[in-house]
Amino acid sequence: MSTGYTDKLANFSEFLKKLGYKFQTTSRKSISASFNTLFEQIVGKGEENMIETIAIRTMMRAEYSTQNIGHYGLAFPFYTHFTSPIRRYPDLMVHRLLQRYMEGKPGVDKEEYEEYCIHSSEMERKAMEAERASIKYKQAEYLLDKIGMEFDGLISGVSKWGIYVELIESKCEGMIPLRNMNDDFYYLDDENYRIIGQRSGKVYRLGDKIRISVKRIDLQKKQMDFEQVREGIKVKACLPEETLPKE
Repeated sequence: MSTGYTDKLANFSEFLKKLGYKFQTTSRKSISASFNTLFEQIVGKGEENMIETIAIRTMMRAEYSTQNIGHYGLAFPFYTHFTSPIRRYPDLMVHRLLQRYMEGKPGVDKEEYEEYCIHSSEMERKAMEAERASIKYKQAEYLLDKIGMEFDGLISGVSKWGIYVELIESKCEGMIPLRNMNDDFYYLDDENYRIIGQRSGKVYRLGDKIRISVKRIDLQKKQMDFEQVREGIKVKACLPEETLPKE
């Protein structure tokens, strides 16, 4: 496992400990078992949405390689794709290799196929980015005629810039920036996935339910701006992550 992934797991385990859950990270098998047990324990609880969201973000992104590392989530010592070659070129490579070996032909050059794997991983990431962009566009298009309408959402992310909110019904995501939450000065508690009001102590955390209204839609930029609806007062919303300064 990579150092970055190991650090993510350690941070996740420490966070769960604060909530009273145990998560073992000593081996691939213990990680898989811990995930399964955790998901069973949180069903129906108030922290279910938050923990599920963080768990998914903690999981290691899969990459294609000629080096066998198994599948940590399934706790399999050996793993490969064998689905539709229409969808993935790596599946087609597996099919061709199996046919080659069934015919008794010699093995292929590992370095050559490792290059194919690296290329496939890069292309899959690009495909995922294109898919996300297209979904974002269609979500913005869907909300074009819904300016001013109110919806229930879940906090899908917190940062020093603001709160990201995913609408429960449509899964559209927008943002409410901290600078426009003028009822208090909010600061980010990064380790616990929440923002806290300095004076009031009000907490907004990942997975919390929140009522918003649609403020503005920019279809070209695929941006959805929300504002919070709270006790008859609307907190002015701004732009989502794409337009904010990068760290």
